[in-house]
Amino acid sequence: MDLYEVMRTTFAARSFEPDPIPDDVLFRILDHARYAGSGGNRQGWRVISVRDPLARNHICASMAPAFRRYVAQSAAGEQPWNTIEPTKLSETEIAETVLPPGFLESIANAPTLLLVLCDLRLVASIDSELDRVGIISGASIYPFAWNILLAARSEGYGGTLTTFVTHEEAALRDYFGFPDSVAACALLPMGKPTRQLTKLSRNPVSEFAWLDRWQGEPLG
Repeated sequence: MDLYEVMRTTFAARSFEPDPIPDDVLFRILDHARYAGSGGNRQGWRVISVRDPLARNHICASMAPAFRRYVAQSAAGEQPWNTIEPTKLSETEIAETVLPPGFLESIANAPTLLLVLCDLRLVASIDSELDRVGIISGASIYPFAWNILLAARSEGYGGTLTTFVTHEEAALRDYFGFPDSVAACALLPMGKPTRQLTKLSRNPVSEFAWLDRWQGEPLG
């Protein structure tokens, strides 16, 4: 497929046909995805392909707390999980929020499920001493995760990148056995989409790119 077509048609697929991605295709996807850039070319990404049903149930349970808060904040008109404006909801209100039936199960039971991890010893967290949430470490891992989804699209498959699973990282670490120096970054449920979107909705360039200064003259 043409590169720009892949970029413009890779959407967040969450509904799949039942068959998993064949091992040889999954290997090919990862083989291409590994050419993503990373700080110092240290390639700190690690991947666990989760197939065991009990492990998938564990992942489903681990996503629930973060997703419950997301649903509660969204219903209250807040921007979920942002670090600038604290939620006005109480812990009780969040805990009593009813989750949409089947949503987490559909993620955990996707035909192919990849848990993406990052070896923190290999990434330069340059913003770690700033008085805000750190984001720079992700620059060495999320290009790889996105490359997986782009490669999957080129192969006729799809998926989505979800981070709900990272909220319960300690439980994941205990279950899957990765060390303290490794962080959970994303979960990629993947498979053959039940439908393929070809027209995605995105803001125009003029709304987010400016010349010379913040909110200066729009680019283009």
